[in-house]
Amino acid sequence: MSEVEIDQAELKSKVIDAIQTVYDPEIPVNIYELGLIYEVSVFPVNNIFIQMTLTSPNCPAAQSMPAEVETKTKAIEGVNEVTVEITFDPAWSQEMMSDAAKLELGFM
Repeated sequence: MSEVEIDQAELKSKVIDAIQTVYDPEIPVNIYELGLIYEVSVFPVNNIFIQMTLTSPNCPAAQSMPAEVETKTKAIEGVNEVTVEITFDPAWSQEMMSDAAKLELGFM
């Protein structure tokens, strides 16, 4: 693994750590464990692409959560540009939650 690949892997880990500090205001679990993050990619010159969804198209946090993800990702040292894309394909479902999230919410 080259130094660039190691740096990109380390940066991706930091991005995921930052995302794990973002919570859906209606659910006491972070959005990463909820399964709302579909993709995190680190590109050359440390540009970050995050594809995410919301629990529903009518989510009251539709503006605030993606903005918080972008803000917290941009705050990571070394990050250049951040793009957060919202998608509803596939639609989110409870099966996308991690086991830890299911346990926290009493689904297990």
